[in-house]
Amino acid sequence: MIRVDVEQWPNQPPHEVVHHVDAAAVLPITPRGDVLLVKQFRPAVRQVLTEIPAGLMDIDGEDALTCASRELFEETGYRHEAIEFLGGYFASAGFTDEYVHLFWARTSLDPEGAPEAGIEVTTMPFDTMVGAARAGRIRDVKTALALLLAHGRPSLA
Repeated sequence: MIRVDVEQWPNQPPHEVVHHVDAAAVLPITPRGDVLLVKQFRPAVRQVLTEIPAGLMDIDGEDALTCASRELFEETGYRHEAIEFLGGYFASAGFTDEYVHLFWARTSLDPEGAPEAGIEVTTMPFDTMVGAARAGRIRDVKTALALLLAHGRPSLA
């Protein structure tokens, strides 16, 4: 999943670069206007975080949209009825080339499956979550950025 190379650039000291598989994330909004969020333990930070569904693009030939759709279903049991690209970002450009593709989606009214083991699905009103992002209360960057990028956009059809 990762590879570390020591790279040399003109007029620069050697630099360790972590090459990481890209990822896709989706901000799912229900027909009621709630955001679907997943709570899961993140070993690297030793905490349970509340986030939007996301995952690595680690299936050969899978594009970002397909990955985001797959992760939405796997992590929440919901499918999207409409989905749209929001933007993206480099996760931590100081040491890794990982890029995260962001989408937002209008979901079905009810789930069609169960969430993955170890994931708790919760909902919050979209406006409440945007307020939390603006106030700096969301600790997960993909979730905060997706909320801020989606705010003020026309509703998904």
